[in-house]
Amino acid sequence: MSRAYVDGLRMLARRELSEAQVRQRLARKEHPDDEIEAAVARLRAERAIDDERVAEAIAHTEVSIRRRGRLRVRRQIEQAGITPAIARRAIDAVYSEVDGDALLQACLARRLRGERAIAGQAEFQRLYRYLTTQGFEPDLVLKALKARSVK
Repeated sequence: MSRAYVDGLRMLARRELSEAQVRQRLARKEHPDDEIEAAVARLRAERAIDDERVAEAIAHTEVSIRRRGRLRVRRQIEQAGITPAIARRAIDAVYSEVDGDALLQACLARRLRGERAIAGQAEFQRLYRYLTTQGFEPDLVLKALKARSVK
């Protein structure tokens, strides 16, 4: 049993990691490239590494716990070294169980500390920046903010 394989198992015992993350961490531990390749191949064959499972776990966490929008969730998954196609499938699977508009409204209500209206243009712009960085689509954010603005 190679040291790279054992180190990979230890990493995966702590938390779910993508193939790219395992490769990167094994390289940081200065394992030879051929041992890294063999370890990753074995871990993949044993289904210890599964990028689809990791993508769904990230998407589920980002949506249900952190209350993030699609764009931010996609960025988080792709930062883990997972391909855009796998990221898209995971996001679609998680968002099929969630009402995206309700998620946006909940995030906005939490930021406004209740159901109060948006006071002015400066607050409108601040909320717009916040919600778009949380990954909500700009057109949906504008619509939600206009509905909450003081006329």
